[in-house]
Amino acid sequence: MSKTEATLNGDSQWPLWEVFVQGPEGEPHSHAGSLHAPDAALALQNARDVYSRRGGVSSIWVVPAKDIIASSSAENGLMFEPMDSKVYRHAQFYKVPRGVKNL
Repeated sequence: MSKTEATLNGDSQWPLWEVFVQGPEGEPHSHAGSLHAPDAALALQNARDVYSRRGGVSSIWVVPAKDIIASSSAENGLMFEPMDSKVYRHAQFYKVPRGVKNL
């Protein structure tokens, strides 16, 4: 969406992008923050400038915020309650055998 299109739609900001960065290779990506950009290429460039300036970043992902689907706090009971009723999913359910170290 161009700046002109955004203004015509009544929105004066560029689309929002969520930024995920990876530290040393092999580590998982983690959410670093958000930024506004008109397209993916500029979002990636801006993310590099903002979130990797201190070094230590080996990879950057940018994702349009509108494409992220998340649960709401109003759905917490329906979404997460079934896990509480299945005790075998919790580490405390299992006994550590004698002699096993660093488990």
